[in-house]
Amino acid sequence: MVLSARSNVPEEMIVRVHGVHKFFRRGSERLDVLNGVTLEVPPGEFLGLMGPSGSGKTTLLNLIAGLDRPSQGEIWVGDQLVSGMSEAQLARWRTRHIGFVFQFYHLLPVLNAYENVELPLLLLPLSARQRREQVLTSLELVGLSDRLRHRPGQLSGGQQQRVGIARAIVTDPTLIVADEPTGDLDARSAEEILDLLGELQRSLRKTILLVTHDPRAAARADRLLHLDKGQLVEQAAAVSEAK
Repeated sequence: MVLSARSNVPEEMIVRVHGVHKFFRRGSERLDVLNGVTLEVPPGEFLGLMGPSGSGKTTLLNLIAGLDRPSQGEIWVGDQLVSGMSEAQLARWRTRHIGFVFQFYHLLPVLNAYENVELPLLLLPLSARQRREQVLTSLELVGLSDRLRHRPGQLSGGQQQRVGIARAIVTDPTLIVADEPTGDLDARSAEEILDLLGELQRSLRKTILLVTHDPRAAARADRLLHLDKGQLVEQAAAVSEAK
């Protein structure tokens, strides 16, 4: 099976963020979002990021995932200097190494669950048989083997997010980055999604970076960091009984 625990990964930091600054220009005004952020994440950690709106949580997540570039500083994922890649290199790297889970799912409504999950694999040199095996394995892991021909409009919010998670893990990525994955769900569905993310961390040793405003989601993290005025402050994460 392609999706497996990364038991052969040495216990070194999967993510290394060193002295990262990020600012934007609005006319002549400079808006500083991140101010000298340094962060290290070991393999298999479930890291939570909290903070007020505009504190830079999503910006930091996007920088680590290679969706944006720092104004200053370095970002490493494994042995790859992500902040030094070209746009073409970043696109190829993200396809293989980053699994994205979004608040609003970002599923294509004209495609069924199977086809939505298969999309990232179409960018990789895989045969149709290999793609099918990985898609079916991912849908089985999220408990949707019986919904693979359903389109998003035929699925509940929780089921749509499960499809989103299956799509995120189908390439067996180095990192799963989740931006408010429970923000559009009712309490029961949110708990089920958090249970699923926790199971992926435990059974497959996936490294998960979670941005959230939800204290229940933050409580599932092994470690909780708070962003305030562009800087990180570590807080004790309440470990749930599920762990």
